[in-house]
Formats: sequence, C-alpha cells, structure tokens
Amino acid sequence: MKELQRLQQWYASQCDQDWEHSFGVKIDTLDNPGWIVQIDLTDTDLASHPFVAFSRGDSEAEADWIHCKAECDQFIGTGGAGNLVEIVETFLTWAAR
Repeated sequence: MKELQRLQQWYASQCDQDWEHSFGVKIDTLDNPGWIVQIDLTDTDLASHPFVAFSRGDSEAEADWIHCKAECDQFIGTGGAGNLVEIVETFLTWAAR
C-alpha cells in the first residue's frame, strides 16, 4: 500500500487552504469492470509538466489493461479491475520527475 501512502502525501502537499476547495483526487469504478483515477493538476507543479499518453491492453477484450493521459489540467488513468495500483504508480512516477 505504499502507493496509497505516496498519493496521500502528494495530495497533502497540494493543500494550501485554497487548492483543495476546488480540486482534488477522484477514484471511481468503471462498469467493464475497471477503475478510473482523475487527479486535478491545476495550480500544481504538474500543470505544465509534459506527460506522454500511453495504452496497454484492450479494455473490451482483456482484464489487464491501462490507459493514461494528461489533458484539460487532469491526469486521467483507467484500467482493469486489477490495475488500480499500476494507475496510481504511473501518476506518482510522473509526478516525481
């Protein structure tokens, strides 16, 4: 669960008594089944940090898949039911650069 702890630390580091009132982190489920992680980048150091979108696997045919991108001031990661940790780790690896 180190990824969850690191995500908590990233979130806490963004909280400045303003950012957290309008922005944040959302983790939800998809019906195919899978996960979606949306992380607001507005007013963070990552807002202008390039992210190369990538995909692995097929969400329609496979259980092990992941799609990540950064657009409209959000990191958006989706993946299969067993790929939540990988999505979060993808974000954290990018955020640490």
